[in-house]
Amino acid sequence: MKKNALLICFIFAVSGLFHTVNAQVNTSSPRPTSRVIEDGGTGLYKAIALQESSLPTHTVFRPDNLTPFNSNNKLPIIAWGNGACANSPWEHVNFLSEVASHGFLVVAIGPMPLEGEKGSGRSTSSQMTDAINWAIAQNSDKTSPLYNKIDITKIAVSGMSCGGLQTLETAPDKRVTTAVIYNSGIIGTPGGGMPGMPALTKDQLEKLHTPTLYVLGGEKDIAYGNGMDDFKRINHVPVFVANMDVGHGGTYGQPHGGEFAKVATAWYLWQLKGDKEAGKMFTGNPPGLAKDANWTVEKKNMP
Repeated sequence: MKKNALLICFIFAVSGLFHTVNAQVNTSSPRPTSRVIEDGGTGLYKAIALQESSLPTHTVFRPDNLTPFNSNNKLPIIAWGNGACANSPWEHVNFLSEVASHGFLVVAIGPMPLEGEKGSGRSTSSQMTDAINWAIAQNSDKTSPLYNKIDITKIAVSGMSCGGLQTLETAPDKRVTTAVIYNSGIIGTPGGGMPGMPALTKDQLEKLHTPTLYVLGGEKDIAYGNGMDDFKRINHVPVFVANMDVGHGGTYGQPHGGEFAKVATAWYLWQLKGDKEAGKMFTGNPPGLAKDANWTVEKKNMP
C-alpha cells in the first residue's frame, strides 16, 4: 500500500507539473466565453461549454438550448473535480460535454479551456462546494437563463483521480444525492498524498450517505488497489464498482468520452432523473453492464 501511495503521489505531481509547463494562454485578443466541444454530444440536447461571469473559477457544460427545460423537465446538478487536482477540466471536456448533452448541468472546477489549451494551477475541494452553491443560486435568480430550470434536489459530486478524492471529501454534504469516483480511491496512509491532495483516511467512507459508483481502469490503473479497497469497506450504502482495462487515463479524451461516458451517463440518468431503463445497467443479477465483455463489475446493497 505504501509503495502504491508513493507512485500515485509521483503521478499526480508529474501530471500537475505537465499542466503548468504546457499552459497556453492567448492574451492577444479577448477570450471567448463559450465553445462547442466536438459536435455538442450525442444526447437529446446539444451541449455548450461556458465561462460564466458569475462563476469565472469554473466551466459550465449544459444544453445550449434551454427552452425544453422547465418545472417539469429540470437539469440535475453535477459538480466535477479534475485529475491531478488541476484547476482546469481540459482533459475531460469531451466526457463532460457528452454527459451534459443528456440534460444535465455540469459545473467543473477551473476556467473554461480553449481548443487545445492545457490549463494550469491547482484546485481545492471547496471549489466543488462553490459549484453546487452557484447552481442552486442560479435556479432562484430571475435574471439567470437557468431560472427555475435546475433540479436542486438532485446533485451529484464526481471527479477523476485527485478529483475523486475531492469528491469523497465533499460527498458528506447533505445536499448531495449521489457520488461518482473515477480512477481514484482513498490512499489511507497518513501523508501519503502529494501536497494539495485531500488528506483523507478510510474513515471518510463512513460519511457517505448516497448511492456511490466507482469507475476504475482495471489492474493497470494506479488507483485500482485503493478504489477496490474503498469498495470492499463500504457496506452501509448502495455501491457499484465497474472496471475497464484501460489504465489510469480512462477514456475521457476519446470521442464523446468513450465507454466511461456511457456508463457515467447511465448512472446519472438513473440516480438523478429516475430513468429505470438506464438503471438496468447497474441492477439485476447479473447487472446489465456485466454482459459487456469490456467491463467487470461488482455491487453491494443494490437490487
